[in-house]
Amino acid sequence: MTDAPSDTATDDAADSCHSGATHGYIADKSRYLARLKRIEGQARGIHRMVDEDVYCIDILTQISALTSALEGVALALLDDHLRHCVLSAATQGGPEAEEKLREASAAIARLVKS
Repeated sequence: MTDAPSDTATDDAADSCHSGATHGYIADKSRYLARLKRIEGQARGIHRMVDEDVYCIDILTQISALTSALEGVALALLDDHLRHCVLSAATQGGPEAEEKLREASAAIARLVKS
């Protein structure tokens, strides 16, 4: 049985980026997981606040803190990606380098829109 080919360019780019290599965030994986666990707790706390009919402004304050925490993780992951995957591909040159730059630009655009 063979694996079906990837349907999207994003999947192909992700596969070619790390052929045998580790992800850029791997050195800080435990730190990322701890941050995400705190974020998960914040989200549960907001759910509880709504369930308990807490004052709107207090809930909005917590949503703002949650959004900021998620943005912090996203920016750190983006930085790791640029320093690891994009830099490695740029050093090697060729079409993979161009693809990594396009991929990073698209990720930045998505973050800016959110």
